[in-house]
Amino acid sequence: MHYLWWILALVLIAGELLLPGYFLLWIGVAAAAMGVVLWVVPTLSLLAQAVLFALLASAACLVYARLLRPRIERRAPGSERLNRRAEQMIGQRYDLVEPIVNGRGKARVGDGQWLVSGPDLPVGATVEVLSVDGTTLKVRAAT
Repeated sequence: MHYLWWILALVLIAGELLLPGYFLLWIGVAAAAMGVVLWVVPTLSLLAQAVLFALLASAACLVYARLLRPRIERRAPGSERLNRRAEQMIGQRYDLVEPIVNGRGKARVGDGQWLVSGPDLPVGATVEVLSVDGTTLKVRAAT
């Protein structure tokens, strides 16, 4: 009868592929553990199996939620800006290739140019990026 628990474990873990989120994975782990328990203690009643499975599934899900998930979701410092290129420019300094007139100009960033907004400044002035508004960098004169 223990092999039925292992089959259930495989079905649940395979179901995780269809409904990702780790929930079915941990219930599948509990079903596999239940198969091991039943292999060791083959005389366990059906009611005892159901209760033990419920306890194992709850424990497995709690272990995941309390211990494993926080470690998995821990991010490296700065990774919150990983795919937001413009926000990575905050605090950087660039030279103006077009003067800032009436609050608008352009700065050289790498091999391209970005729109900037800030106080009026001449061509060649160095600016520091304070924030980002869409595709426009809000800048101030670098000191």
